[in-house]
Amino acid sequence: MQTLRDDAAIILFDGLCNFCSGAVQFILRRDPRGLFRFASLQSDIGRRLLEEHGLPVDGLNTIVLIEAGRAYTRSTAALRIARRLRGAWPLCYAAILIPPPLRNLGYAYIARNRYRWFGQAEHCMLPTASDRARFLE
Repeated sequence: MQTLRDDAAIILFDGLCNFCSGAVQFILRRDPRGLFRFASLQSDIGRRLLEEHGLPVDGLNTIVLIEAGRAYTRSTAALRIARRLRGAWPLCYAAILIPPPLRNLGYAYIARNRYRWFGQAEHCMLPTASDRARFLE
C-alpha cells in the first residue's frame, strides 16, 4: 500500500456510479493540498479497507471516509469531506449538528436513486495521468 501523509484521508467510492465518479472529480478539483486519496469500493484495496473497518464488502450503498483510523459513512462522511475542501464548502460542516438519522434521510434518497438519475458505468473510472498518484492500488 502507498505511504500516506499523516493528515491524509481515504475516500472509498462506488466506481461504477457516474454520480460517485463525478463527486470524486469534484473533490479532486477542490483539494489542492492532496489530503484525500481514493479507491473504489470494488477494488481489492477498497474491499480490504472495508473489512478492516468492519463494513460489508458487498452491497454497500454509501461513500466511506477513512480518517485518523476511523471509518465514516453516509452524510457524516460527506460532511467531513466538505470540511476539508477549498472554498466555502467547509461551511457545510455546520450540518453535522443535525442528528444523523435526519441527515441520512436525504443521503439515502440520493443513494437509492443515483443509478437511475446519473447512470452506471460498465467499468470503474480511470484517473487522469495527473491524478493517478491520488488513487490507491
